[in-house]
Amino acid sequence: LTSSFMLLNHSEVFKIIKSVMVQFVLLGFSELPDLQGFLPGVFSIIYVAILIGNSLIVIITRLDPALHKPMYFFLAHFSTLEICYVSVTLPRILVSLWTKDRSISLLSCATQLCFFLVLGTAESFLLAVMSYDRYLAICNPLHYPLIMNPKKCHLLAAGSWLGGMPVQIGQTCQIFSLHFCHTNQINHFFCDIPPILKLLACGDTFVHEVSVYIVAMLFVVVPFMLILASYSKIGLTILRLPTAQGRTKAFSTCSSHLLVVVLFFGTASITYFRPKSNHSAGTDKLLSLFYTIVTPMFNPVIYTLRNQDVIAALKRLFLKT
Repeated sequence: LTSSFMLLNHSEVFKIIKSVMVQFVLLGFSELPDLQGFLPGVFSIIYVAILIGNSLIVIITRLDPALHKPMYFFLAHFSTLEICYVSVTLPRILVSLWTKDRSISLLSCATQLCFFLVLGTAESFLLAVMSYDRYLAICNPLHYPLIMNPKKCHLLAAGSWLGGMPVQIGQTCQIFSLHFCHTNQINHFFCDIPPILKLLACGDTFVHEVSVYIVAMLFVVVPFMLILASYSKIGLTILRLPTAQGRTKAFSTCSSHLLVVVLFFGTASITYFRPKSNHSAGTDKLLSLFYTIVTPMFNPVIYTLRNQDVIAALKRLFLKT
């Protein structure tokens, strides 16, 4: 963190500190007045389900010896990341819905955006690492235990968590160093880049939009291309397997991860790579709901219902209990 802030010049830091008391208003779902009494209960249930489902995966991968494998090591990190990722946005949404107070300070908004970007980047990297793990397990099974040793697994996990941190901290500070020219109302349910850029647009924001696209290309498109390359190799290897049973078993180990990749990268790509003219508040909110709330909610279901090892581990855990 220190090294990232050292990259900023003093004027940018001063602008941020000077604007700490600026208040934004997160409009959230104010355009749906009939659902204001319904939404808090729904989001509370979703949040509890996300916490319980992902925590269960973390617990069983730690306690069950049968799951002490690289695949489940990364799955435990992914579930932990999902808990952190959704906790950046959903508790703030619940507070806003319960208290009817939609205000958020500039510092809180910047902090939320920074954590959201850092954790989103970590998820993108971790999904790429998980696809690399499946590639080695299926395409290079004899050398798999040697390549994916514990030290390598820990390094890949640490790189996923920390890899995008300096750039995303710098990008957040760059965005919030701009002047505020328009309304302080953010037509979204959390502080995200597209709606914030609309507020900070004093004149031409082309340079800032280009920087956002470059960072998105680096942290979304590159990992996605690596995932595609891995699954292309995996697909060719599976097709060459001699038996249908072998092909089915090999594909089943990848199908859950592939489904999560499509859900996460699909909605995130549409959000950040759509032309500016096609952006609308309603569409942005709907897409954001998918990759910030819906996907983390379904991930535990996807990984348990489609994975016999996880189901067996859950049965052993509940039988012991």
